Amino acid sequence: MTSALLEANNLVRVYQVRRGLFGTPTPVRAVNGVSIKLMPGETLGIVGESGSGKSTLGRMLLGIDPPQSGEVKFEGKPMAAPGTAGWRALRARMQFVYQDPLAALDRRLTIATQIGEPLDIHKLIPKEHRAARVEELMSAVGLRRDQADRFPHELSGGQRQRAVIARALASRPRLLVCDEPVSALDVSIQAQVVNMLRDLQEQNRIAMIFISHDLKVVRNIADRVAVMYLGQIVEEASSDVIFQSPRHPYTEALVSSVPVPGKILEGRRILQGEPPNPANRPSGCAFHPRCPLASDICRTSAPDLRSIGGGRTAACHLVPGETAPVAA
Repeated sequence: MTSALLEANNLVRVYQVRRGLFGTPTPVRAVNGVSIKLMPGETLGIVGESGSGKSTLGRMLLGIDPPQSGEVKFEGKPMAAPGTAGWRALRARMQFVYQDPLAALDRRLTIATQIGEPLDIHKLIPKEHRAARVEELMSAVGLRRDQADRFPHELSGGQRQRAVIARALASRPRLLVCDEPVSALDVSIQAQVVNMLRDLQEQNRIAMIFISHDLKVVRNIADRVAVMYLGQIVEEASSDVIFQSPRHPYTEALVSSVPVPGKILEGRRILQGEPPNPANRPSGCAFHPRCPLASDICRTSAPDLRSIGGGRTAACHLVPGETAPVAA
């Protein structure tokens, strides 16, 4: 049986937020007890509204932001502490693809120099082979040879993101964490970059965490989808199952908002209000102030994420599953 490449257990990340210069620090749980498992070559999509903790979770999975509690395992071993030799050695095996490619690139260095940086940092190949490897990476992501000596501002947004992906692939990683990698691109360019990522993943057997608020993109690339709300996973299942038959009321609202070409949006569930302030979390289920199905137990008791059959999980009192819901 194949073992998990990445496994996170009960991750918690709390930030102290101060209002005003002399305000009292208030704890904010950006990630609140999240557990996930990622198999080699698999793509897990993480979706949710802004402020749901998706990006923070992505950084925690790479060890960039250490958790206050919980544990991350990579290839069956606990993640080394940030800044240690063991943590630095893992950087070549797991890479991050940023949302804003222009901010991720150094404007003073050419594209070829930046794509080749991981090769020098991790001493992966002899220097005489570096130029050939950079050219190979540029070709793999659809960049031309004549663009090697250009600077980031001389490329389009899509070309810059391709350069960022080429740099991430330079060290032949086993894991990519992509944080909104196409949100700043035009729709046509989004499709090109997503298709390229999918092809590269299949060719190199790379596992991927794909963070996005765009469900159309996630549906096209992810094998499984985890839906986050206010720092917690509220539903997780295969991509086809999530989009065909969502069970959690929050997931139903998200999926109902995805437009289908040639069809009028029918039966759309529009969420009322804004997500609660994470510094002042509601009692019980965090979603109950916006849930049209909320009952008394939803306001007083927080549901656990549990199996509801068919390889899927959900955190809702009203969703029947393999064990009787609390509301029953």
